[in-house]
Amino acid sequence: MTGFAYAQAAQDTFGMLNSLLIPTMLIIGIMYFLMIRPQQKRLKEHQAMVAGVRRGDTIVTSGGIIGKVAKVDEQELQVEIAEGVKIKVLRSTISEVRGKGEAAPAAKGKAKDKDKDKEKDEATAP
Repeated sequence: MTGFAYAQAAQDTFGMLNSLLIPTMLIIGIMYFLMIRPQQKRLKEHQAMVAGVRRGDTIVTSGGIIGKVAKVDEQELQVEIAEGVKIKVLRSTISEVRGKGEAAPAAKGKAKDKDKDKEKDEATAP
């Protein structure tokens, strides 16, 4: 027999704990700063936006309904979606506040383009 088997010392408990604890703490820290903290910030901004809704504001609900706030209650809003058509929505369903009297951006762009086309046609007409 030419080979000898050497016994290796067992790793101490503190070393095993460190080898598992440090990577776990790093993963938790990274998850907090990349996922949890930004979500909490967005939630606070949304709550402030919903709390600041006033009569006359144009809002968008999470269902995609755009309307003007006619009446404000504690938990509900009465929203006018067309002339003479009012619905009640919960404050929690508001996804965006566009401001007082602000129309949808797509509608503004189309109207401006039509006006420019008319001006060009009038300028080129003999």
